[in-house]
Amino acid sequence: MGVEDKYLNQFKAGKKEQYAARCAFFLAGFTVTTWAPMIPVIKERLQIGDDVLGLLLLCIGISAFVFMPLAGILNQKLGCKKMLQINIVLFALILIIISSLDNVWSFVVFLLLFGAVMGTIDVTMNMNSVIVEKLSKKRIMSSMHAFWSVGCFCSAGLFSVLAKQGLDITTVAIIHGIIIFVLCLISSPYFLAYKGASNEKPIAIPHGIVVLFGILACISFLAEGAIMDWSGIFLTEAKGLELSLAGIGYAIFSVAMLVIRFIGDRAVQYIGEERICVFGALVAGFGFLLVVLIDNFYLMPIGFICIGLGAANIVPVLYSLLKNQNDMPINAAVTAITCMGYTGVILGPALLGFIAHGIGIKFVFYLLCMLFIIEALLSKYIFKRLS
Repeated sequence: MGVEDKYLNQFKAGKKEQYAARCAFFLAGFTVTTWAPMIPVIKERLQIGDDVLGLLLLCIGISAFVFMPLAGILNQKLGCKKMLQINIVLFALILIIISSLDNVWSFVVFLLLFGAVMGTIDVTMNMNSVIVEKLSKKRIMSSMHAFWSVGCFCSAGLFSVLAKQGLDITTVAIIHGIIIFVLCLISSPYFLAYKGASNEKPIAIPHGIVVLFGILACISFLAEGAIMDWSGIFLTEAKGLELSLAGIGYAIFSVAMLVIRFIGDRAVQYIGEERICVFGALVAGFGFLLVVLIDNFYLMPIGFICIGLGAANIVPVLYSLLKNQNDMPINAAVTAITCMGYTGVILGPALLGFIAHGIGIKFVFYLLCMLFIIEALLSKYIFKRLS
């Protein structure tokens, strides 16, 4: 038995710990999606173009990218439990402040803070979930990630309902914040106090199979980042939908991911990890193509559904495999793949903003289609090497 396995023996992962791990994903998705529908309103309030909006989004990305590696150090000192408790509360508070700002430079400051907390939570909740799954000795990673989708769907739906009632985004953010505080209070006692074995390096340069997993995660997360940050702009500007419908694309995408992730653990057992990654990437790419080509409001959801169904289980499969690889310790491996993966979800949308400004928002979605075709080919190559 290795040092890490001996260290893990002090923890348990019963039903309460599993539910708490799922709740961490729910709260992260709920908070981030509260931000997404605010983007068109903030863009209009500040009277900025896609290029400036891209720079603001880049603040989130840069900050998160810097703090993700640091999260490995902080987790080893404080443990997942304290890190999640502190950062989930900070996440909600910063979001409420952001909703009331009307100055570009103040947005820069608080979006940097928002990104730092976001990056820290992403690393910590995934680390917590990998350990919970390993201790549970059964595949539950897809259902963990499903609750991110549940959070996204609930947040987008509630935001639309409250906005329809005429509430401003600050009031909506406060209501969402109260929900986050209550759920965090209930679930936080059951987060694992995992810090990593004493011989682990919390930060390590990704190597071996972890690098390849990280590239796949980057492209998959890019889909989530693009839909989260740019689907509202795309639907209002390219498709001419009213502002109150700006979040509908992300809501549909989230529902599709929710459904397939809830059945994902069984699907992986029957279909296989390789098919989930290869065919999932092709379906997601086809979905981006449909979103651009279909103008009918009632048929347009087909594209968002395909994106959600295709991309849903690629990342959970990758995180699940981390507990079985020996190239890097779990703490370092989770930190590495999260840093690489969330380059797509965080830095990607900012870079897409410059493309949208220079070439057009439709080309962004064509580009995403091509990236998922590349991901399918890369997945095939990776699993061929593993066989």
